[in-house]
Amino acid sequence: MNRTIRLDLNSIQNILPTFQTSDRKSQIQELKQAIYQYRNQLVSDLLCKEITNPSFAQTEFGKPYLIDYPRFHVNHSHSQQHYALASSQQMYDLGVDIEDLNRQVRFEALAKHAFHPEEYQNWQALDFDPAFWFKVWTTKEAILKASGLGIRLSLNELNTHVHMLNDGGMCIHPSLGSFAYQNFHLSHVMLTVAWRSELSCKGFAFPHIEIIQHD
Repeated sequence: MNRTIRLDLNSIQNILPTFQTSDRKSQIQELKQAIYQYRNQLVSDLLCKEITNPSFAQTEFGKPYLIDYPRFHVNHSHSQQHYALASSQQMYDLGVDIEDLNRQVRFEALAKHAFHPEEYQNWQALDFDPAFWFKVWTTKEAILKASGLGIRLSLNELNTHVHMLNDGGMCIHPSLGSFAYQNFHLSHVMLTVAWRSELSCKGFAFPHIEIIQHD
């Protein structure tokens, strides 16, 4: 079986070049609608079938899925400047998270609140490297999104086992199960995609991950 995950990347500027409103609350809604429309367009192109907002439903915990295409798995994420869509017909329970590397973050405060002690220790060993912080953060978010539980699990209870050098690994949690993940440190963003992957006597094998950059 050709085990493939496709990652479509674009800039928010390409998705919504200008706001039509000046009110901040209205701009948030405008951006949300533009992102959903772009997601639907991408998925329509991939399935060769028109996809609209009603084509999606949500699980008990709010994770969206395609009603008529249960074997087509999709998840998306956006930062202030970028958008990512993960899709696959072979890998299920997908989760993706993208963060701008120039994002202004209260690194220390958030790490103390959200990082597992081992994650914090590794970050400390790397002299509080911002790129490693973003790698841990996006991995944590991608796994929680993949599981469908979202923030219902305390972030600091989840040890992602993010490696200080390697960009991928495995995370096991009794409430979530087993997930594998791959990190991508691109020029302006940190991107992580996660998927359900059970352990076997052979360990686990990464699928082929294809990145399509539209900007």
